[in-house]
Amino acid sequence: MTSTRTDPIVVAGTGHVGLIAAIALGQNFENVISLGVIPNGTDKRTTALMMPAIRFLQRIGLWDSIAPHAAAIGSMRILDGTNRLVRSPAVTFEASEIDEDAFGYNIPNATLTKTLSDALKQLPICHVAATATHYHPVESAMAVEASDGSVFSANIVIAADGRSSLAREAAGISARTWQYNQTAVVLSFSHTRDHHNISTEFHTEHGPFTQVPLAGKRSSLVWVTTPAHAAELLDLNSEQLATRVEERMQSMLGAVTIDVEPQAWPLSGLVPNAFARDRVFLAGESAHVFPPIGAQGLNLGVRDVETLLDTLPHDGSDLGAAPVVSAYNRKRSPDIIARTGAVDALNRSLLSDFLPVQMVRSGGLELLRTFSPLRSFLMREGLRPGSGFRWPRREAKRA
Repeated sequence: MTSTRTDPIVVAGTGHVGLIAAIALGQNFENVISLGVIPNGTDKRTTALMMPAIRFLQRIGLWDSIAPHAAAIGSMRILDGTNRLVRSPAVTFEASEIDEDAFGYNIPNATLTKTLSDALKQLPICHVAATATHYHPVESAMAVEASDGSVFSANIVIAADGRSSLAREAAGISARTWQYNQTAVVLSFSHTRDHHNISTEFHTEHGPFTQVPLAGKRSSLVWVTTPAHAAELLDLNSEQLATRVEERMQSMLGAVTIDVEPQAWPLSGLVPNAFARDRVFLAGESAHVFPPIGAQGLNLGVRDVETLLDTLPHDGSDLGAAPVVSAYNRKRSPDIIARTGAVDALNRSLLSDFLPVQMVRSGGLELLRTFSPLRSFLMREGLRPGSGFRWPRREAKRA
């Protein structure tokens, strides 16, 4: 053992959720440890953060450094890209309908990583560039052993260590997992026409094909398809792939040039049977995994951190006491379970060839297209759970 120290909070994991958690907690509590190796910043993917997550980044002082590199998402539209008998109507969602300038912003992952890493260094946070290898409960604490030989006795552990979370396992929290016969091909491209800050999601027989604006005449793309088709796309050269992307988008952004090479990610799902137990609080992909539909993944992780920050007592009392654990479970369960179920149901509805399912989906989109109160409700709920119910009352009071 090379070193031993005692700290009340250990944040396990240095992905985006782990870094955000360490920074937010480090601004509010003493003796926070960030445990993990920070990514090298070469990730060329992007992440769409919705306005509630942006406002949390503003709250903890990070947004000003990110904003110059981000592209606004002012409109979101859904188009039917299938050849099925029952086709759904096109639906466009405008941020202005709910009094927002934008639904959110699309941000390069490298920008997020650098901003978070720089912010971490500015705080009195102990960063240990090692991974946790073992957890075991001790009296009123959780002992954490790291790969560099360090040992910590934590009052609580924030498990932001991913879908194969060792901390989750140590806390005795089981998780239900499943696989989809789908792969997400992720890339970025430039185009000759302006995207006008519009994100377009084509619904295909194999999953969504989603273009999201980047700064300038550039966009990122998440193309969900079958594993076989994904392998075929990865075998194409840049010119051939650009042609496929342009054809799939019906040339709405003009000629396409691939400027970030594609990567492929098999899709899966995960939901645990609890979100906190035995001084371990789950955040990010240790708490939820689902397909990249509706920009929910990291946004849900930011809400984990926000809820954690608002749930932990700030009066010096035991952070891992049973009432605190219970409160976090109570607050996170409805949001995570509802989002996981909704994304799973939408994804499976795209894959279904069952005619009644197609008719229900088409009817639902037509209702959204024609009935603006329902469309506004869904947009607000998509940004933050419960906000769709509160907004009409605020408007009525204002009137």
